[in-house]
Amino acid sequence: ANLQLGARVMGRCPGAFAEYALMDAREAIPVPARLSWEEAAVVPLAFLVAYDMLIAQGSLRPREWLLVTGVSSGVGVASLQAAKTIGARAIGTSGSAEKLGRLGPLGLDVALHTRAGDFSDAVMQATGGRGADLAVNTVGGSMFAECVRALAFEGRLAIVGYVDGVMQAQVDIEALHTKRLKLFGVSNKLRSAEQRAATVRGFAADLLPAIADGRIRPFIDRVYAFDELPIAKERMESNLHVGKLVLRMA
Repeated sequence: ANLQLGARVMGRCPGAFAEYALMDAREAIPVPARLSWEEAAVVPLAFLVAYDMLIAQGSLRPREWLLVTGVSSGVGVASLQAAKTIGARAIGTSGSAEKLGRLGPLGLDVALHTRAGDFSDAVMQATGGRGADLAVNTVGGSMFAECVRALAFEGRLAIVGYVDGVMQAQVDIEALHTKRLKLFGVSNKLRSAEQRAATVRGFAADLLPAIADGRIRPFIDRVYAFDELPIAKERMESNLHVGKLVLRMA
């Protein structure tokens, strides 16, 4: 990792809410000088996932359309910010008009106020009948079929979460075949340490420069002191936040 003792680093490791944690050196990422510790805490998980979905697997290109269900989530906001840096156009769904309004300044091109799987017609209309080139499903099985319907020819669908608790969905084989679609999952559970490290290296090359120079500013909903952990958890579980919640350890 070529890190110096005392250098500021950020990364993924076990031990949430712990005073100390052990991190694989290959996962350690230098913190850009312009970031506070709170902003740095937002970066690793959300933006490494966004990199995996949009760039490593999703091959999102400039002027393509990205669709994100549950766009106000931490990963959803990071995906929006990464897409705009790439030069893509973004459509996002949310059950909260207020949350969608907060994402307008980040470059959300089309805001769809819905919590149901009923957005494919609106996506087709917004894209001139083309559909989304890449869809990121952060919600789960209840959105799967509608995401498939919303995809363009040779579209890609990333499955990254299932907060709705729906773990199964029907697959439209005809659409998959005719439109030459690609479906992929985004998870680190079965990946080797080297595979995880490869994602870190790719992120450092392709997205970290935009964070370092200020084109991407980590989006923080609120920062809590450590003794406010129950309050922070309550806000997260009530689904009131946009982007990330941060817990300050000291």
